[in-house]
Amino acid sequence: MTYKRVFAIVLDSVGAGPAPDGAAFGDQGADTLGHVGHHFAGKLALPNLASLGLSNLHATPIEGVPVAHPAKGAYGRMVEISAGKDSMDGHWEMMGLPVERPLATFPKGFPASIIQQLEAFSGRKVIVNRPYSGTEVIKDYGEQQIATGDLIVYTSGDSVLQIAAHEEVIPLAELYRICEFARTLVNGPEYTVGRIIARPYVGPDKDHFTRTANRRDFSLEPTGATDLDRLKAAGLAVIGIGKINDIFSGHGITKGYHNESNMDGMDHVDEVMQTDFTGFCFTNLVDFDAMYGHRRNPAGFGQALMDFDRRLGTVLANLRPDDLLLITADHGNDPCYQGTDHTREVVPLLAYSPSMKHGDIDLGQRATYADLGATILANFGVAGNGVGTSFLAQLTN
Repeated sequence: MTYKRVFAIVLDSVGAGPAPDGAAFGDQGADTLGHVGHHFAGKLALPNLASLGLSNLHATPIEGVPVAHPAKGAYGRMVEISAGKDSMDGHWEMMGLPVERPLATFPKGFPASIIQQLEAFSGRKVIVNRPYSGTEVIKDYGEQQIATGDLIVYTSGDSVLQIAAHEEVIPLAELYRICEFARTLVNGPEYTVGRIIARPYVGPDKDHFTRTANRRDFSLEPTGATDLDRLKAAGLAVIGIGKINDIFSGHGITKGYHNESNMDGMDHVDEVMQTDFTGFCFTNLVDFDAMYGHRRNPAGFGQALMDFDRRLGTVLANLRPDDLLLITADHGNDPCYQGTDHTREVVPLLAYSPSMKHGDIDLGQRATYADLGATILANFGVAGNGVGTSFLAQLTN
């Protein structure tokens, strides 16, 4: 059959165990789901994800998440072939555009040529300019930034340039304008950076600073056509929820929603599910990553998973017979692992429709994230670029 509506939900950073090339990234042994489950010592309650096969796809059952006998839908894992482990790499690959060359990273900070241009454009001094935890950098330098109006510029192990500023010191419009200018400095050929991220925060002092939902990502323009472009060109609706619009710089999107939080994102999913459209709804839920993974907070990470699982129950109840639900992730961010960066992992793949004749379908370990997009294109009869292999036939037999 052909599904009229396809919903894909990306649980940002919810990895499912070591990737085959994890050692090359220093991430051997990383296992976001496994380690979060272990942290909860059997009390990680994810009944809806479990029913779809979450523990079935994991190398060993996740503590507290029983193996489904049988699973309601299809389950498997996907391996990343892109050169990096950032959200942009993962989402682009899902949509048929793997990032084949490593993007620039700056373990010693950004070169003087970039910093000097930022300062000249903004009329503000740049401070920090080195890899730093996003929460720690505002704790350590936020009060200085408030006093001076400087720009806190920092990076991580990924290809990102992040600018933090207090919303009452540098208004959002100004911060976004500075980030837009920074975007123009690192589009290649000398330096090519995946994302510029505006990181506004509020609060009176270092003990009370909080990053706000006004974060905005200014991603590198896609370097080629993606499956979103192909779907849109075919006249289908392409709805982006969360940072999808930012990651693809608006390309291939017919309607977008900004998320304030995971729960706000799920509100948007519920809203879209009540509308009648033909096409694809692509959702990213970033709190797992931004709030808990980078902060190495397994307790918060697990609670966010349980909160999502409860909302997933509503999604499952509202699915129409001609709807297909896909759940996956874009990389790992093991909150029990070393450092504060993303972790190179395989990611979960869950698929379900009320019209599936048979459940408990093992999709195995997919060779690339691009299999997701290839499956969506195959469903709508849209030609792709040959990257990725559809698993649609396994769902509809």
